[in-house]
Amino acid sequence: MTEEPSTTPSGAFEGLLRERYSCRAFLPLQVDTATITRILQIAQRTPSWCNSQPWQVVITRDAATDRFRNAMFEYAARHQPEPDFAFPREYRGAYLARRRECGFQLYASAGIARGDREASARQTMENYRLFGAPHAMIVTTDEALGVYGVLDCGAWVNNFMLAARGLGVASIAQAALAAHPKFLRSYFGLPEDRQVVCGMSFGYEDAAHRVNRFRTSRVAVDGVVTWVDA
Repeated sequence: MTEEPSTTPSGAFEGLLRERYSCRAFLPLQVDTATITRILQIAQRTPSWCNSQPWQVVITRDAATDRFRNAMFEYAARHQPEPDFAFPREYRGAYLARRRECGFQLYASAGIARGDREASARQTMENYRLFGAPHAMIVTTDEALGVYGVLDCGAWVNNFMLAARGLGVASIAQAALAAHPKFLRSYFGLPEDRQVVCGMSFGYEDAAHRVNRFRTSRVAVDGVVTWVDA
């Protein structure tokens, strides 16, 4: 199978998918509001259950990002996770293998030796420093919409990241931020019926930083599909 040229819609879309990655080192450069607004406008085309469009987001910029970064880090350092949506109970089989591969790649890229739990814990805490990003985003859904609201928000998050990549903006979706929804609701004044799906850090990538040099693999199509012919 030959790849479609980037000038076709499907080729351009595949190009964005290949270029997008989870950025973990950002430049201290603000993304202008017009660009962020354009990304949001594109992401708004995301389909949702009954067109409910459950996503609501908070985005920090300028000095507000640093205030949030500092408060988030301090809180996370002293509190255990209490997410609105339970984290995976267990990784097993192929899922465990893929998780390990991703972790080993990250730690190797960050210069962390296998088994160095102290260094790996410090790297994990970088989530709460937003990896140095100039912007943080918190994505919430209405509690009454249940799992389908979460599913719709996931589609929106993916489209936001692809639209951002298309405009030269890097990002990383973060479950770590969503691990502390009580703090987030209090800090941003969110209603109790808004459940935190995930967080995101975004901005312009530090392409020279070693932690941004690895890319995760993907399973071949035959590993995820079951064909039914009759």
